[in-house]
Amino acid sequence: MKARKKLTVPMIISSLALVLVLAGCGANSNSNSNAGASATNAPSATNAASEAPASEQSATQYPITIKHALGETVIEEKPERVVTISWANHDIALALGVVPVGFSEANYGVQDGSRLLPWTKAKLEELGATEPNLFQDTDGLDFEAISDANPDVILAAYSGITPEEYETLSQIAPVVAYQTAPWVASWREQVQYDSIGMGLQAEGEQLIKDTESLIKEKAAAHPELAGKKAAFVYINPADLSTLSVYAPGDPRGDFLIELGMPFSDALASLATDSFYLQLSAENADALNDTDIIITYGDDKLLAALQADPLLGKVPAIQRGSVVVIEDNTPLAAAGNPNPLSVAYTIDEYLGLIGEAAKKINE
Repeated sequence: MKARKKLTVPMIISSLALVLVLAGCGANSNSNSNAGASATNAPSATNAASEAPASEQSATQYPITIKHALGETVIEEKPERVVTISWANHDIALALGVVPVGFSEANYGVQDGSRLLPWTKAKLEELGATEPNLFQDTDGLDFEAISDANPDVILAAYSGITPEEYETLSQIAPVVAYQTAPWVASWREQVQYDSIGMGLQAEGEQLIKDTESLIKEKAAAHPELAGKKAAFVYINPADLSTLSVYAPGDPRGDFLIELGMPFSDALASLATDSFYLQLSAENADALNDTDIIITYGDDKLLAALQADPLLGKVPAIQRGSVVVIEDNTPLAAAGNPNPLSVAYTIDEYLGLIGEAAKKINE
C-alpha cells in the first residue's frame, strides 16, 4: 500500500475544529444517533469489479465500497497494515490470522496487568506476536498513535465513534464503521464487516460458520436452557432504583438468543433503537416473564436484590435464577462476545446459566 501522510496533533485539532463547525451547520446533529443510516443505506459491501459472491471468487476484487451508518468507505487495494480501535475488532483480525499493527488495549476484565484479555493474549502468542502496539484510548481516541501506526485500514465495525471522530480517522486511512448505531453490532456483523475491510470476506464467512457450529454444539449440551427467556441486565448495586437491560442488537442480548434463550415479549415491547432499555424499579414487573437474569456484580448483589421491596418481587430474583458474573473479570468481558472470547469462555458461561435454570422448577 502507498504510505499515507501522518497527522500531527495540531493537524488533528485543526481538522476536528473544522468538522465540528460543519456539524453545527447540520440539523439535529447527534453523535449518539444513527448518523446517516436509512433504508437506502442498508448494511452492504459492493465490489466494483464483480458481483459474484466471495465464495465463488478466487480473491477479493478491488476497489470495494462498504456502506455504514457514517457514510461509505472505499478501499482501493488489499490492506497490508491493519489498525483496529475500540472493543473486539482486534480479536476479529487475530481470529483471521492478522496481527494488527496497532489496536486498543483492553480497559475491562484484565487481571494480569498485560492490558490484554486472555483470549487475545493467547492468540497473539499463537501467531508469534510478543510486543503488540497498544493504544490507550480510555479518555478518547489517540489519533496521533493511530496515525503513527501508518494503517491502510482502520477497523471499527463494533465501536461508538462519533461522526467527528470518523472524519478525522478517515484522513488517516479508510474506516470500517458500525452499520446502524454506536455499539450495536452482533458478533456476526463484526466478523462480516471487519473481514471485508481486510479483504478476507470468504475467510470471515468461514469463521462465522465455525463459530456458529461451536455455539450450537455447546448449547446442545445444555437442554435445560432451551426456550428459557433470559435477559442480560446492568445493575448498579449502589442505586437499585433503575436497571438497564441489554436489548437485541447488543451482542450480549443477541448471544443469549443464539444460545436458545429468547428475549421476553414484555421487554421487547419496550425496546428502542438503543442497545439497552432502562427500567425504573417501579416498572421491574416487565421482568416477570424472564426466567433467567444475567448481570455483573459480586456475591452480595443477589441478596440485595432479593431484599429490595420492588426488585425482590421479580420471580427470577425471588427464586435466585440470577447469574452474577464477577465484575471486571474475563468472563464479564466475554459477555460481549466475539469468536475468540466465545471459544475461551462458553463452557463456563453455560455452566453458570445452567445452575440458574435448575432453580426454576425447584
